[in-house]
Amino acid sequence: MVHQRYSSSTVRTYCEIISTYLKYIKPQKADEDINDLIIRFTNGYIIAKKLSFSYQNQAINALKLFYLKVHKQSFEIDFIERPRREYKLPNVLSKEEVKLLLGACKNKKHKVMLCLIYACGLRSGELLKLTLSDIDSKRKLLLIRNAKGNKDRIAPLPDTMTGLLRDYYKQERPKKWLFEGEVKGNRYSRRSIQEVMKKAVRLAGIKKPVTLHWLRHSYATHLLEGGVDLRYIQEILGHKSSKTTEIYTHVSTKSIQNIQSPFDTL
Repeated sequence: MVHQRYSSSTVRTYCEIISTYLKYIKPQKADEDINDLIIRFTNGYIIAKKLSFSYQNQAINALKLFYLKVHKQSFEIDFIERPRREYKLPNVLSKEEVKLLLGACKNKKHKVMLCLIYACGLRSGELLKLTLSDIDSKRKLLLIRNAKGNKDRIAPLPDTMTGLLRDYYKQERPKKWLFEGEVKGNRYSRRSIQEVMKKAVRLAGIKKPVTLHWLRHSYATHLLEGGVDLRYIQEILGHKSSKTTEIYTHVSTKSIQNIQSPFDTL
């Protein structure tokens, strides 16, 4: 997986799944009755523990790779039922809620981090991998390197965000990463930025279970409501398929709010 440049999170997840699988089927050997073993694991472990649809799909993908690469065997994928795909709408904050949330951050560094996620539609992992050279203030662009799918992309950088970043740099003087931890040169941790978000939500008095990814969803939805073409939003967010971006049309209130209910005409 490393040679094929799988992401570190995928490598870790697949290895954990395969380890769990091998422990579950023990003492039976992994290369005996493969189809039956996987079905038993799916029913007796994944479904019995009510694990998520995405975990079940990841498990099938991990085991498929495991048998193909380690045992040089393939199982009959058609006999292994995949869960029906879930269609969940993305969670979105209103502009007023975003303003309230960002305003609740009193620590300048924490505020700049959350502001940048919303201002450029970043994933939290993309934020933490940013370096000083990724900011092109003259062209008003942010370069996001090695994002999901090992792709580079650019996002427009608002003037107000550029000003915040300049003030932040004068105060913090990061050496390597744009956002560093307590030790200079070390990247800010994912767990720490999650705690920053939780604190901001609490201080803002927002009762919803807001996560960092809600800011990215909100950014995309607010762009759409502002009249930005879906094709541009797809490029900015780094979506491989336009279908992924189209989900924001289902949460945008721009057109829906203009629809008159027949109840009003009774």
